[in-house]
Amino acid sequence: MDSVIHVAPAIHVTPLSRLSETLRRSQADHLVTMRSPGRDVPEAALPAGRPRHVLELVFHDIAEPRPGLVAPAESDVAALLDFACRRAGRGPLAINCYAGISRSPAAAFIVAAMAWPGRDEAELAAALRRRAPAATPNPRLVALADALLGRGGRMVAAIRAIGRGADAFEGEPFALPLPALHQPPGLWRTG
Repeated sequence: MDSVIHVAPAIHVTPLSRLSETLRRSQADHLVTMRSPGRDVPEAALPAGRPRHVLELVFHDIAEPRPGLVAPAESDVAALLDFACRRAGRGPLAINCYAGISRSPAAAFIVAAMAWPGRDEAELAAALRRRAPAATPNPRLVALADALLGRGGRMVAAIRAIGRGADAFEGEPFALPLPALHQPPGLWRTG
């Protein structure tokens, strides 16, 4: 039997340069920030009333493991899913990465797929593309989530189908709306 998870009305995605503005406008009290090792989020990027709940994920924006770099891991995706579920129903969720093009759009797609277990992955990817023309979601993050969520490769195929986003130095902030949804508890747990 599914349990009801009240997901925030929207996921707000932004590059680091627009994080403070996005947090102020969205009133998000929960933030997922993704950064590369050795790069801190500058204090100036956060508004005075910074989010009370922050999940920081640290890995390079790479599609496959490479020597000397930290690849996104299953534990990173599981932490993202757990954080999104724990904060369900507690207002908007903000997600940022350095450019707002790869890691944060991938995370938004992942949270949306978790929140909508029965929704067609291609529809979710198309909705992402409409709101974020420059988005090129990180394929490793999507593949890890696809496996954890039991999507049988459909998430990976959906992101491949929308292809590379428009060329841009950084993405524009966008919101991906989400209604209250049903979610089987612990679907992505790896034990």
